Amino acid sequence: MNQTIFNPGLFNLNVAEIQSIQSKNWLVTGGAGFIGSHLVETLLLAGAKSVTVLDNLSTGFSENISPWLQNPAFRFLEGSIIDKKKVEEAMAEVDVVLHQAALGSVPRSIKDPLATHQANVTGFITVLNAAKDVGIKRVVYASSSSVYGDSPKLPKSETDSGKPLSPYAATKWMNEIYADIFARTYELEIIGLRYFNIFGPRQSPNGPYAAVIPLFIERLKNGLPCEINGNGTITRDFTHVANAVQANLKAALIENEVAISQVYNVACGEQLSLNDLVAILSENLGVKIPSTYREERPGDIKASLADINKAQNLLGYFPQVSVKSGLENLIQFD
Repeated sequence: MNQTIFNPGLFNLNVAEIQSIQSKNWLVTGGAGFIGSHLVETLLLAGAKSVTVLDNLSTGFSENISPWLQNPAFRFLEGSIIDKKKVEEAMAEVDVVLHQAALGSVPRSIKDPLATHQANVTGFITVLNAAKDVGIKRVVYASSSSVYGDSPKLPKSETDSGKPLSPYAATKWMNEIYADIFARTYELEIIGLRYFNIFGPRQSPNGPYAAVIPLFIERLKNGLPCEINGNGTITRDFTHVANAVQANLKAALIENEVAISQVYNVACGEQLSLNDLVAILSENLGVKIPSTYREERPGDIKASLADINKAQNLLGYFPQVSVKSGLENLIQFD
């Protein structure tokens, strides 16, 4: 569960960027979660001045941050991003905020849109407002490819738009609207990252809203068929968490004014169907179990493929882990 993925070369960071990491105090909201815990690990192993985590542990796990509890550069605060006082406490002496805390999952948002809105929108505004009040300029936040909604265009570039297909997508779209308003009104430096189906170590296969890759691996390892919504031709631009970490750090450290207060796709630019995903996982696990198919889920996007040119040109983001190598690595160390 606590596999280390840190490698400065892997993340395409230069010496100056590593030194900049070491000179700053960092806050990672949702730092006990999947992506957040990898950010925490990377920052601490890179020698960050300090790293604070704010997490209510509703979807994160204490075991993800337990290796760092005795590290003098690490501080953990258990609390909600909706709690203004707790957020301000977490931001004390912080230079950069990496905002990962959210309630994910399209099906969860359809079942409970209010909870998703409170965490993803009210929580987001609370974080931005606290950053404004305590004087933190740079905030990097997790958006989502779901904001492209029903746009049929492939690959999807940041100028494309469509109607959101779920409450979750609507909350992420609202995040981007509020980020733009706060950047222009209060002169904050806010950068959004549209994640495309991030996967990797520490992604839980448990619960009704588990992500597809850890869920499929768990089922195949237990001799069970993968349950696919639809006919399996739905495609995704699956992206290893190492690439998401790189994008966050590039966004946090970028000094080019043109690159600030923008949104970027974070992906590999590779398209893979669910049927092909099962085939790759089955081959790596050495199993042959026919998948079962059921009705499509409401709110699911049919096809997803990212144009990552903007992130490459303005952030210097270049994905270092391909889908295939990322899946092989995940299975090897799972």
